[in-house]
Amino acid sequence: MATRKESTSTPTAPMASTSPGATLDSPVKQIQIEGLVVLKMIKHYQEEGQGSEVVQGVLLGLVVEDRLEITNCFPFPQHTEDDADFDEVQYQMEMMRSLRHVNIDHLHVGWYQSTYYGSFVSRALLDSQFSYQHAIEESVVLIYDPIKTAQGSLSLKAYRLTPKLMEICKEKDFSAEGLKKAMIGFEHMFEEVPIVIKNSHLINVLMWELEEKCAVADKHELLNLSSSNHLEKSLQLLMDRVDDMSQDIVKYNTYSRNLSKQQQQKHQYTQRRQQENAQRQTRGETPLPEEDVSKMFKPPQPPPRMDTLLIAGQINNYCQNVKEFTSQNLGKLFMAEALQGHNS
Repeated sequence: MATRKESTSTPTAPMASTSPGATLDSPVKQIQIEGLVVLKMIKHYQEEGQGSEVVQGVLLGLVVEDRLEITNCFPFPQHTEDDADFDEVQYQMEMMRSLRHVNIDHLHVGWYQSTYYGSFVSRALLDSQFSYQHAIEESVVLIYDPIKTAQGSLSLKAYRLTPKLMEICKEKDFSAEGLKKAMIGFEHMFEEVPIVIKNSHLINVLMWELEEKCAVADKHELLNLSSSNHLEKSLQLLMDRVDDMSQDIVKYNTYSRNLSKQQQQKHQYTQRRQQENAQRQTRGETPLPEEDVSKMFKPPQPPPRMDTLLIAGQINNYCQNVKEFTSQNLGKLFMAEALQGHNS
């Protein structure tokens, strides 16, 4: 079952990302989500999320052939570590039991969380999604971006761990050699699953009526040319992750130098030992006993490479967000320039 200790952690269960529509090597080819579930996630963030505060919840539904249908969800309540009496597993069991009593889909099919400027690629998310997929093969994580959604277009993406990364997590071999052998790069960590939002016919009729009543002036916000705040924050987060990457590179280079230096020391010790034994043999003395060089020279501990891959994946995600955002704004600027020239 999912557990949640604080707002920055991710639940524990009972990215280059592939583009939607690509052939996925997973049992889930498509996700069909009810519009009510999307509204519940948005409402959850509006009520409890503030700025970079992350909100999380459980996804419920069922699997139909290669399609995962998400029909309901419920949020994790906000609490702190001081709430020692709160049992999250018991809370989830009671929620699912209550839904079953009223004949609502109660099968656990994944979890969701909000993100702050696309900052969701982390070790906590990796561990949580691995726990979900290890227990429930079809599990997914939905990432909701409230900042992009506030700009006029719903930002909701579904991710799963790739089979290669699942094998690495099962073996818990995150060394450079293990990742190289499995040919794991940041582009082979997460796979994106296409999402289809489905509504009932009555809801579709209601949406058409609301769209007709909606004032046309409200849609002018989509043509807003101001972009400095969003772009500045995205670039700032990108630079922070690049700094983290440079620090990890320095750590790995230090490890490589120490390892090379130790190899030279072992080689020099072995040569001195051989020369000393040769001199003893010429003097008719017994050679010195062989010693285990590996015990005398313990290799330095290599830095974990999985964190570096996650940082690279997050950097790639930031770059994609900046690219998408700037391309849209460039289109608006060219359109505004053309309209201004036409009016003049």
